[in-house]
Amino acid sequence: MADEKKVEEKKNSAAPAKAVTAVKKDENAKLPFHKRIAKWFREMKSELKKVIWPTKKQLVNNTGISLVVMLVSALGIWVFDQLAQALVNVLITLAA
Repeated sequence: MADEKKVEEKKNSAAPAKAVTAVKKDENAKLPFHKRIAKWFREMKSELKKVIWPTKKQLVNNTGISLVVMLVSALGIWVFDQLAQALVNVLITLAA
């Protein structure tokens, strides 16, 4: 029982531990400019190898869908614009 009190007192009296902050070293800052550029191109090339490129069929399909969505959106905006223009013209003729 006495031992438990001593352990408890040590826990309570101990100073809180200081937080350690890690400093991340910037390896690119140490390299000369031309080597950083070369490293960037090497890393880009390795990342592009990981990309799953679409097949021709997928590309044509996605392009077609995009064009249809753009045309429908443009048509919707045109219709709204024509309705708004007609409404403004009606309001102008009523006010005159």
